[in-house]
Amino acid sequence: MMISCGFICVSAVLINKVCLQETVEAVIGGSVLLPCSSTEHDHKLQDINVFWRHSGSKIVCDIIPSSHSLEKQDPEYKNRTETFPEEYGRGNFSIKLHKLIYADAGKYTCYITHSSEHPSVQLIIMESTTKKGSISTEDNQGQTEPDSVESSSLGLWVIAFVIIVTVIVIGFIVAWRIRKSSSSRSADRHNMGLDAREDEHMNQL
Repeated sequence: MMISCGFICVSAVLINKVCLQETVEAVIGGSVLLPCSSTEHDHKLQDINVFWRHSGSKIVCDIIPSSHSLEKQDPEYKNRTETFPEEYGRGNFSIKLHKLIYADAGKYTCYITHSSEHPSVQLIIMESTTKKGSISTEDNQGQTEPDSVESSSLGLWVIAFVIIVTVIVIGFIVAWRIRKSSSSRSADRHNMGLDAREDEHMNQL
């Protein structure tokens, strides 16, 4: 019984941790809000420090109310992070990341001191809609439109039909000439036969 209760408690903690992770999507070159809020308000604001980390180690931004130093911030995030000090009192430690690049994709974790909550955000970077449109246009330029394909096929059929008709007509003309020539030769042979008979008849006389 005690083992079952312990299993249920562990499962509840794991489910709670999973629920604290969010997934956000943004486009390359744009901006995105990475949410982080705490429901625990037992500590004074000056005692709370928040550490934003990317992929577990990269220092994205440290929110330390008593200090505004960004010396430890990784260079790749310089001048690209925005915080909202007016929201700290509400337990909101969200940050905004600007000028997004592909390397920004991944998991961001918000570590809040004196708190058991460690919200995380999975950031997905997508291509901008403008770039997608230009890529689609370029792809279409490299492809033959269906109407063009049909027109080409129709043109080929017409050419083939004309060639076939021309060959048939030429065949008829050649056959007609051959037949005419044969008839002429037969007529000549017949006339020659008649002339020979007449000559033979005249000789007999």
